[in-house]
Amino acid sequence: MLSILAITFPFFALVLFGFVATRRGVLPLAAISGLNTFVLYFALPCMLYRFGAQTPIAQLLDPVAASVYLCVGLLMVAGTVVLTFQRWGWNDAAFGALVAAFPNSGFMGVPLLVALLGAWSAGPVILTMAIDMMVITSLCIALSRLGQGEGGAAQALRNALKGMLTNPMPWSIALGAVASAYAFELPGPIDKTVAMLAGAASPVALFTIGAVLARSQMNQQEQVAARHYVPIALAKLVLHPLLMWLACWAAVAGGWKMSPSTMAALVLVAALPSASNVSLLTERFGAHGGRVARIILVSTALAFVTFAAAVALLV
Repeated sequence: MLSILAITFPFFALVLFGFVATRRGVLPLAAISGLNTFVLYFALPCMLYRFGAQTPIAQLLDPVAASVYLCVGLLMVAGTVVLTFQRWGWNDAAFGALVAAFPNSGFMGVPLLVALLGAWSAGPVILTMAIDMMVITSLCIALSRLGQGEGGAAQALRNALKGMLTNPMPWSIALGAVASAYAFELPGPIDKTVAMLAGAASPVALFTIGAVLARSQMNQQEQVAARHYVPIALAKLVLHPLLMWLACWAAVAGGWKMSPSTMAALVLVAALPSASNVSLLTERFGAHGGRVARIILVSTALAFVTFAAAVALLV
């Protein structure tokens, strides 16, 4: 267990540093958008491209892993909406479902799982990111618009698809997959530039997670009782990976081919805390930002222990 914590501690420590620096005013709130821009449009796309280009195309297009991960994600969304709709309505129930089903695989998952399992794990993680960004997020945004008037859900889905097209991460994943399929290599100077940006992705992204969490807490004055966010945070950290583990074993028992290493990667992705960018979407669509911010904050804090426990059980 101590050897696992030795690997995971620096990742969560960087999140804590970003949180404390923002809360103490060392990092100005105005600087967070710049950090987000650097990570989202420069560093992280380069990291995803490099991992994608270096990963066998079969791992990036694994239909069994994709099917299992998608089914569990849809189950998490459906269960959360059903259990919270009566209390919160479509908008808040949908974003509560998104934060329960969408792990922080981009900013945290890729570098953390590569450090724990090796470079091969980038393939399954990148695959899950594509599903979360293209399917789960779009579905939850569409659900959030139900009851908003005629055409609300359809318009929201169109807007979600437009947003996906302007998001550099799906494009970097696609380009990496193409490079892997055709064994394409970037020219030397360009490859070194991309490598430098990719190397900055992990520490800056983790620090930015902490800063975003602190900003959400500082800017959000809405109060919400613990019973409305702690259960969802626990569902993200415990129920999501448990369902993923059961689904993987059910797939194997049903005759589908899935290696134990891929199963471990999928379960560990599900064991990650909630994605921090969900709070930005929540604010954009007028949902209860305080509730979502607290779910992300609690899941990130508790994941230091729960994620390490999941690794100890699986690896």
